[in-house]
Amino acid sequence: MKPRKISQILEERMSGHDWNFHYDREKETFRIEDPLSKKGITIGLNEIAARYETSKEQAIDEVVYHAEEALLAMKKEGTLDGKEKAVFPVIRSTSFPEKTSEDIPLIFDEHTAETRIFYALDMGKTYRLIDQAMMEKEGWTKKRIKETALFNLRSLPASFKEDRVAGNVFYFFRANDGYDASRVLNESLLESFKERISGTMALALPHQDVLIIADVQNETGYDILAQMTMSFFASGRVPVTALSFLYEEGELEPIFILGKNRANTPKDGKEE
Repeated sequence: MKPRKISQILEERMSGHDWNFHYDREKETFRIEDPLSKKGITIGLNEIAARYETSKEQAIDEVVYHAEEALLAMKKEGTLDGKEKAVFPVIRSTSFPEKTSEDIPLIFDEHTAETRIFYALDMGKTYRLIDQAMMEKEGWTKKRIKETALFNLRSLPASFKEDRVAGNVFYFFRANDGYDASRVLNESLLESFKERISGTMALALPHQDVLIIADVQNETGYDILAQMTMSFFASGRVPVTALSFLYEEGELEPIFILGKNRANTPKDGKEE
């Protein structure tokens, strides 16, 4: 389905709200905005079009649901005080905007060459990314936000499903709480898997709602992980990266899996 057609469907589905809609043909984006506050969200239509190829109407349903929840949440006054237990880290790609639509800097930290860590205030069915204005208004510091978010992350359940393919073991974290990929920041969790794994430990963060940890026992395992990662990346609501990572000595190192049964590490891919 063409991006323009998707924008028309989205506008029709959300026409019951008093919102403004704008389709940007050049950027292939669709902007939904509250006319009073001028706050809103911008949706990349090419990503939706790609997901529509595999998920059909489910892709549209998910976008409508999350867009409506996000716009309605913007009408509520987000506050950090008294909500310390609702602050969490979220993983995004390095191409993710560093500022809000109002040009306010978002609070984030560098993670790997492919990913960054942003911080969010959980508001139930959605969350709001914490920006500099919000932080300063409430007298918080970036250090406090980071420490609070990582502490809360460690309290999340770490349930997973296991799958074995061609002698390799893959573990999937999919709690669908918005913080599945964020669990990669739980160092004790990664170390516990490092002890469990007998082969090479690799992992993937294709989108925000999944973390894949792999026990790679043979060369075929790299190919399988690459295929899984690309499939999840193409279908994710918030894609992060199609690259996989090696986990060595507490660090994540992006790897390119080239051709069949070959994994190469880029010289400049090591986490800073």
